[in-house]
Amino acid sequence: MERFWRAVATLFTGVFFGAALYISLVQQPAALRTGTEFAARFFPEMYARAAVLQAGSALIGAFAALAAWYYGSRGVVLIAVPLLLGIVLFTLVVVAPVNHELLDGGVDPQSERAAELLARWGWMHWCRTIAGGLAFAACLLATPSAPRARTASRSSPGP
Repeated sequence: MERFWRAVATLFTGVFFGAALYISLVQQPAALRTGTEFAARFFPEMYARAAVLQAGSALIGAFAALAAWYYGSRGVVLIAVPLLLGIVLFTLVVVAPVNHELLDGGVDPQSERAAELLARWGWMHWCRTIAGGLAFAACLLATPSAPRARTASRSSPGP
């Protein structure tokens, strides 16, 4: 049972981290490079899809990491739990006001305010990306070491 939950935790934490890293390194910078108007119009479509994937994978990853620990996984897996739940909380408390302002349509997509909000959102998303990477590393570190092959330690061969 421990192996199953550890695999689920690693999978979903990895999905979260991979998606977050893609958004931070590729999608957000590319959208901004095309111009504020495009990025502001693109944001609601991107957010609608990414929010479900990222929130779901963070919550499943946190639950699975806790279950893996409960069933005997190495304690390092517990590091993933507060990191993943912290990401969700950070999103609901800190990132949500920026999300709502960008999603409500009250911001002119060509305005300086839209550019400021998109830049701020990008920096906040990096915080989530780093936390996701740390959670993924914790899940990977919870994997037991492979047994090492015995090496011949005798100086002379046996009979």
